Amino acid sequence: MLKKIIPAFEWLPNYNKVDLRGDLTAGLIVAIMLIPQGMAYAMLAGLPPVMGLYASTVPLLIYAMFGTSPHLAVGPVALVSLLVIAGVSSIAEVGTNEYVSLAILLMLMVGIIQFLMGVLKLGFLVNFLSHVVISGFISAASIIIAFSQTKHLLGVNLSADKNVFFILWESLIRISEINLFTFTLGITSILTIILFKRYFPTVPAPLVVVVLSILIVYNLQLHQKGVNIVGDVPHGMPAISMPNISMELFFALLPTALTISFVGFMESIAMAKVIALKGKYKIEPNKELIGLGLANIGGSFFSGYPVTGGVSRSAVNYQSGAKTPLATMITAVIIFLTLLFFTDLLYYLLIVTLAAIIMVAVFSLIDLREATYLFKNRKIDGSIWILTFLATLIFGIVEGVVAGIVYSLLVFICKSSYLNLREWMVRKELRKSRNKVDHT
Repeated sequence: MLKKIIPAFEWLPNYNKVDLRGDLTAGLIVAIMLIPQGMAYAMLAGLPPVMGLYASTVPLLIYAMFGTSPHLAVGPVALVSLLVIAGVSSIAEVGTNEYVSLAILLMLMVGIIQFLMGVLKLGFLVNFLSHVVISGFISAASIIIAFSQTKHLLGVNLSADKNVFFILWESLIRISEINLFTFTLGITSILTIILFKRYFPTVPAPLVVVVLSILIVYNLQLHQKGVNIVGDVPHGMPAISMPNISMELFFALLPTALTISFVGFMESIAMAKVIALKGKYKIEPNKELIGLGLANIGGSFFSGYPVTGGVSRSAVNYQSGAKTPLATMITAVIIFLTLLFFTDLLYYLLIVTLAAIIMVAVFSLIDLREATYLFKNRKIDGSIWILTFLATLIFGIVEGVVAGIVYSLLVFICKSSYLNLREWMVRKELRKSRNKVDHT
């Protein structure tokens, strides 16, 4: 019975020591990726970078116990981070204690929603988010994410931070204020990551730029020349605490929580299915919902923010030789040890380096090939893609998803009505033909 509830009770007692080498290697490599990514994505969400590390410990351990994918790498991701700042910033000012508290409450709400969906076997509901809507949404959201980092790249505190067009305009009119040290380091970081990904794909490029930037800032003392650094990172894990809950805040955050629950699960289950197909094993969507839900619930008691399965890290986890969820547990332990003993090393980490990691990561998610294919071969689906893309880019993240879903449902209803009408007309013509035959 316990094996059905907690999948880890099935694989842990039967663990094969032959798998340990692959799990250790994959766990270490994913941790090396996740440390800079987690901090960068927390910054993207408008939260202290250390919260990205908090969200990369307890949630990973819980998912490894309850999830059904041995390769899915759970943790902070760019898209969910953008949804967090889009939803929470409309209620509280970014950077305030209230904002942080709401992000933690949001994690708890996402966890509860996903857990209940799994228990009630409602995983099929994500089918209402069609692939076309998700593709258009992610492509537009990736552009918004990338441009939201412009202020860090330029070293200018832009007032516009959500609308791509406003960001571009303000950047142009304030171009004389650019901090040349920050801009140079940012562009260098971006080019370094791109070159390493192309010519040295096995080397963790984000870690390379993190180490190099820390050494450069420390030796040249660039933080005294207006270059922003992470600064003090608290040691250890935060004390267990209960998120602040009120009905008013619950209903204010509910639309964002629902969006993250669906979109986060879609991103997670899509990647899990791709790897499961390659690894020739099965995953159970409803159990995945339970695993992700419990991971978010548990993380909310340790000052985390919403997590889901990451695409790039999951691929690396699989390619690095992970065999079981123990690899995910190893990743969590390494990050926990980093929080305990190595946070001082992150003091001189450049904010612009974290921004560069985000920008390179999200630009790879822009899927213009999909749009081109749809417009050439399936024009109606192409119209859904472009409407979702433009609605997200112009009006916002949540608005874009809603517009895409509503329009795709309208298209589906119109298609169904047309097919039913056509079938009715064909039947009517057949009846007329039969009547003529009978009369003759």
